[in-house]
Amino acid sequence: MLDNDLKLIEEAAREAGRIAKRYFKSGLKTWDKANNEGPVTQADLDIDHMLRRHLLSARSNYGWLSEETEDTKNRLLTDIVFIVDPIDGTRSFINGALHWGHSLAIAKDGRVQVAAVFIPMLDLMFTAVLNGGAFLNNQPISVSKRQKIEGADILSSKANLGDEFWPSGLPKIKRSFRSSIAYRLCLVANGEFDGMLTLRPTWEWDVAAGSLIASEAGGLATDQNGQELVFNSPIGQLNGIVSSNPCIHAGLMNGLR
Repeated sequence: MLDNDLKLIEEAAREAGRIAKRYFKSGLKTWDKANNEGPVTQADLDIDHMLRRHLLSARSNYGWLSEETEDTKNRLLTDIVFIVDPIDGTRSFINGALHWGHSLAIAKDGRVQVAAVFIPMLDLMFTAVLNGGAFLNNQPISVSKRQKIEGADILSSKANLGDEFWPSGLPKIKRSFRSSIAYRLCLVANGEFDGMLTLRPTWEWDVAAGSLIASEAGGLATDQNGQELVFNSPIGQLNGIVSSNPCIHAGLMNGLR
């Protein structure tokens, strides 16, 4: 069943990429969401509509949580739920950069079971099945083997490195950045970076797929207190996320605590 679910969301992610490419660099309509929640485009909405129609027609008993669909409590009445971000990294998409993608996951009883993150402009398909490993374009991937936190290359915005977050002191890390949080998690899974973190309240759709891919690649993915990530919560948010291999994760948590 998990393999069938993975095939379903992988196909949907590729179709999302085809739709997004039609809009990319085309002068698409954009506007700002209410409550300063960021930009949205017609591409986001069209992809969301396609995903909702395609995925729920195939799995009508699954719940639905998406950035671009008004949330309802109906999803809390089912054990299994789709958690999707039609375009993760919308600002990059609008600005003509390449580091945006589509994040799709299925969670059961709060735990992600299958995941796909597709970066269409780079033709990168990251996938994972719970207890089945993580893959990039069907090839197995694994997290960085770096042991020391000093000098580790961590994907993060500057805001996360403020003194208020690091009572034990910020480790001597290198900071890098990619707009898409899902892609950041996949780059950790692929060993291209040593870790990633975001310390603000984090929407589940941003990290559900990527967190499974990172953990199946041998990494850890927890909230900023080191607690297990539990999905399909009533508010649809997590207390930040920290992901890396176990050694680097421990170094980051020591600073945060």
